[in-house]
This record gives sequence, C-alpha cells and structure tokens, in this order.
Amino acid sequence: MKKYLLAAAALTLLSGSAMAQTILTANIEPATTWVRNFNPFNQTSARQSTLDFIYEPLVIFNRFDSNKPVYRLAESFKLSDDLKSIDFKLRPNLKWSDGKPLTSADVTFTYAYLKKFPALDFVSIWTFVTDVQAVDGETVRFTLANPSSLAAEQISQLPIVPEHVWKDVADPVTFANENPVGSGPLTEVPRFTGQTYDQCRNPNYWDNAHLKVDCIRFPQLADNNQILTATADGTLDWGVSFIPDIDNVYVSKDPAHFHYWYSPSSMVAFLFNLETANENNKKAFNDLKFRRAVSMALDRKTMIDVAGYGYPTLNEDPGLMGELYKSWADPSVKADFGKFASYDADAAKALLDGAGYKDKDGDGFRDNPDGSKISFSIIVPNSWTDWVDTVNIAVEGMQAVGIDAKIETPEEAVWTGNLINGSFDAAINSLPASASPYYPYKRAFSASDKGKTRFTAQRWFNPEVEKLVTEFTHTADLPKQKETMNKAQRIVAENMPMIPVFNNPNWYQYNTKRFTGWSTKENPFVNPSISRTNPARLLNLLALEPAK
Repeated sequence: MKKYLLAAAALTLLSGSAMAQTILTANIEPATTWVRNFNPFNQTSARQSTLDFIYEPLVIFNRFDSNKPVYRLAESFKLSDDLKSIDFKLRPNLKWSDGKPLTSADVTFTYAYLKKFPALDFVSIWTFVTDVQAVDGETVRFTLANPSSLAAEQISQLPIVPEHVWKDVADPVTFANENPVGSGPLTEVPRFTGQTYDQCRNPNYWDNAHLKVDCIRFPQLADNNQILTATADGTLDWGVSFIPDIDNVYVSKDPAHFHYWYSPSSMVAFLFNLETANENNKKAFNDLKFRRAVSMALDRKTMIDVAGYGYPTLNEDPGLMGELYKSWADPSVKADFGKFASYDADAAKALLDGAGYKDKDGDGFRDNPDGSKISFSIIVPNSWTDWVDTVNIAVEGMQAVGIDAKIETPEEAVWTGNLINGSFDAAINSLPASASPYYPYKRAFSASDKGKTRFTAQRWFNPEVEKLVTEFTHTADLPKQKETMNKAQRIVAENMPMIPVFNNPNWYQYNTKRFTGWSTKENPFVNPSISRTNPARLLNLLALEPAK
C-alpha cells in the first residue's frame, strides 16, 4: 500500500497536460476483465505487459536486423571457444525499481529458483545449462549441457527476478505478484481496475534518459470488435489485432496519423492432442493417414481470403517452413510430402476410405476402422474473430469429407491453459516467429517443455528431431545448420504432427497523432508488434516520443 501511494503521489505531481502527452494507450490482449497478476513465469493469467516492460531481458536479439544483439541488463556476453560456456556481464550500478542493487546474485538466484521450481521454467533451461555461477558482482557464467552457438538467445528468454522479493514466496507458481519489483522501464502500477490499468515509469530504470513515455494505459477490451472500435476512433496508440478491411475502417478515418504495417510472422496450424483422454479420438489422431486426410480437407485459400481478409500468407509446407523460412526449406521435402499439405477434398475422402474410416453407425460421419466413434471439438479463443472464422471454415471442410468436427470458443486464458495441460482434443495454434526455424522447432518438439507451454500442445516428440535441433546449435556454419534442418524438416513433414495453413501477419497498428518514432515499413529498425512473444517491443517503446 505504501508503494502504491508513493507511485500515485509521484504521478499527481505531473501536470494534467504533461500526463495527456506522455500516457500511451495500447492493446496487447483481449479480456472480459483485468486480473491483477504480474508473475513473469505465469503463461496463462499474468498480464501480457509483464515481460520486457516490467522485467527487462539480458539481451534482445533483433530479427529485423540480422538477429543483432541489443544489450539491455547485460552490456556484453562472451562464448567460450569450445561453445561450452558463456559469460554475461551486467551493466554497472543496476537497480531494481525499489532502489535495491541488481547484481549477478539475482541472476544466479533466478536460475537456481527455476531448477527448484521447474513448473516456472517455461523454456526448460535446465536441459540446456548444467551450472550457473556468479564470477563477480556483475558477471555470470553459464555452463552448457552441449556446445551451442545460440546460447545467449536461449538464456535471454527468461526474466530475471529480485532475490530479496522472490526468496520468501511460498508458492511461486500461484503467486500473483500484484505489486511487482522489476528492472524494466514501466514497473509502477498506480491504477488497476477491472476495466483499465496503467504501467508507469520505473524511477530507477538504467535507461530512463531514452524513455519518453511516462505510462502505458491498457483499457479492457473484450474482443476484436471492441478493439476495432477503440482503434478506429483513435483511442489506441499501439495495437496488435486483426482488423478486417483495415484501410477503410481504420486508415481512412485519419490517413495522416492512422497506420499499420503487416509483415509475415508466426505460423498458424491445426493440431490434434496425441495424448487426448478420449480413447476413440486418440486412435484416429495417432494415425498419420487420418492427420493427412484432415490436412487435405482444409481450404487454406478461403481461410486467408475470407477469414483473414487476405492478410495472412499461404503455408502449404509440411515441414513448417513457409514464407518466413523459405530460405531454409528443402525443395525435396515439399516434392515428397507437399500433396498432403494442400487442399484436395476428393483425395482426403479417398485416403480415409482406404484407411478404413467409414460411417459404420449410420450417423453420417466416419468412425474408426474398429467401429468406435470419432467426434471432437477444435478450440479457439472466442475473442480472436479471424481465427474463429478460420476454424469454422476448417470444420466445414472436415464435415464435408465425413469427419464429425465442431468448434469450441473458450476465453483466451482458458484456451492457453487447455493447450498447456492437455485437456482438449483439437485446436488451432501458432508458433512464434524467429530469425531461423530453430526456435519454432525447439519450442514445438522438446519433450521437456510438455505441460509448460502451449507450443507443445500436440504432444508429438521424436528423439531424432530433438537430436537434430540440438546439433543445429553446435555450429555457426550456415551450410551445416541447413543440412541439419533439412533432416529435421523431412521427419516432421513425413509425420505431420502439425497441419500448417498460413502465416499470420505481424499484427501492428500505430497512431502518430500523439507519439512519433515508430518502427515502420519505410524505417523497419525493429519488430514493432506489442505482442508478448516479441521482446523487441521494448525497443520500439524506447524509440517513441510525444508528437510536437
């Protein structure tokens, strides 16, 4: 309470006009009401403004600039010559938002904490490192389980938390962290209600000289329709949402200030839970022929043109490369397995017929070869209207070939939780974009991540793919990395654990009326999306300043 009152008093000192100039209004996530949770390890109910803005990364890798490292809490890192260890050197005189020193002891505490509470470790870092030691007050050494040229990127994915706060937390998994002590630019929460909350300037932020935004305000918006209204009327300065017919419904309202920029981004795919509790569905889902038939029943072009208003990019690559990673795609993989990733309803029916999936009980839908019933729902967040329409098109395609599929629309947090804990049959999901296909493969096919992240929701794991993904990091030689990825994508394409349909755009709307300095198509200095899967959003924030 004392911290809350101090923060509120500090904000009151600012004049009304200054506040109006330095409060940026943004949308990251839809919600029916805000829940005060700033636990940076929580993957379901924590506010999506927690990472990066409250807990700054050690390093941000800018995939819009050849994956160049941009140093944040760390001022440098150095890999050993044998790629078996890496030293991070922190900036001198770092402080937490409560004024206490941020040192290498906090870094080592954080990683030891993740080892003690593995449920917090959403990237399974302790399968990647074997030891973390403080060399001195500003230097931390990580010993790696295997040589890795990408160690810095792996390690920087996790937030660093203050030992003096978290050491006394009895249950960090359920800890809501309502009054966070952080290291990032916006750590103070002077106002929080079910309808809006503000995240404001960290008084002890090391880079305050470059921060020209005093607060970000997050209004509660339940779905894409409410987000559209707030975007079109100019309420939002920074958005990440699907907006249908954006040129007419948004840009035309104020062409001088209302802008968007969509670049190819995360792959969107349908998937089956191969470990579903429904034994009948499980038989079908674990049959490669069934998965291939479902894939061929999906009208991807209609999904893009109708549900996505033409914004997404077609992905018919069974190895999951698509437009984003086309330079990594092995043409022979597409030649051998590409027909299973293209729409062909007649071929889907023929494959199902040949595999013994026929209507044996007369209800109009196919059953398993042993006569047991197949019936499942595809889950999709109810607020993501473009994905809801995409799933409806998929359901129509599946039903047309005789598969009893339906749609189920939980709230986003419930959808995420179900994907993580495996309490679902089928779903639409995405994999985060990165500079190479290594990270999507790492996130999707690492058995150690099962139950920790929604990216392993399909629960398909292959020892050879995991081995190849690890080998990818053993060298920085591009031809050798491509050779390894060719082998991995062939295995994935042959088994079709995920069914790609398109790549989402990098959703990004911005309003220059109140703030300038945005990353744009004309000046693409960084990935500008405010999505929580994009740490570089912090760099976009630091480039902004109030419009003159």
